Amino acid sequence: MKAMILAAGRGERMRPLTDHTPKPLLLAGGQPLIVRHLQRLAAAGVRELVINHAWLGEQIEAALGDGSRWGVAIRYSPEGQALETAAGIARALPLLGDEPFLVLNGDVLCDVDVAQLQTRAAVLPPGGAHLLLVPKAGYPTGRDLTLDADGRVRACHEGDTPYTFCGVAAYHPAFFARVPHDEPSPLLPWLLEAMAAGRVSGECHRGIWLDVGTVERLAEADRILRGGEHAL
Repeated sequence: MKAMILAAGRGERMRPLTDHTPKPLLLAGGQPLIVRHLQRLAAAGVRELVINHAWLGEQIEAALGDGSRWGVAIRYSPEGQALETAAGIARALPLLGDEPFLVLNGDVLCDVDVAQLQTRAAVLPPGGAHLLLVPKAGYPTGRDLTLDADGRVRACHEGDTPYTFCGVAAYHPAFFARVPHDEPSPLLPWLLEAMAAGRVSGECHRGIWLDVGTVERLAEADRILRGGEHAL
């Protein structure tokens, strides 16, 4: 099974650190965040990876090369301008193939069970998606979602238990069949459409997760990793 790591964001909230270094190459625990994804995927037997990039993308290619140092094979999907999540994935579909694949945000710290996510991916119906959610984060995130008793994901309404999408998921490639690949397109509208059609399942991730989207949370990720609190 293939996996894609999203690495095209500009990292505006992390300036000035990201003025000269792409966000996925910022260090936490002594190594770039994206390298931890490579190691975790490789350990679970995921060997074929796609990484998209836009801002300072040449630095990402120079740092990671073909991936052989980590036992993986990396192909790159360059974007002239960042296309946002849905369009970025749609653009990379020719590299991802016709089978379900995994997608991880390059700027999250997460002890995802990759083998379990592969199992979920393998049984996705055409056009389906499976999301990892976490209990609502204590800082601003995207749209709140909720989990129904049957494992379906939908938008959160008053009275529902709110969850945060943690930027780790599995998709059937047909999910992106109508997404433009040459102009920016965010993921949320496509998720909401698929949720309404009952094509999005999910589960709650109870392990470690951190959206490393600010300088303060980068420092927190560094403390977690250097403190040896978790096997990441």
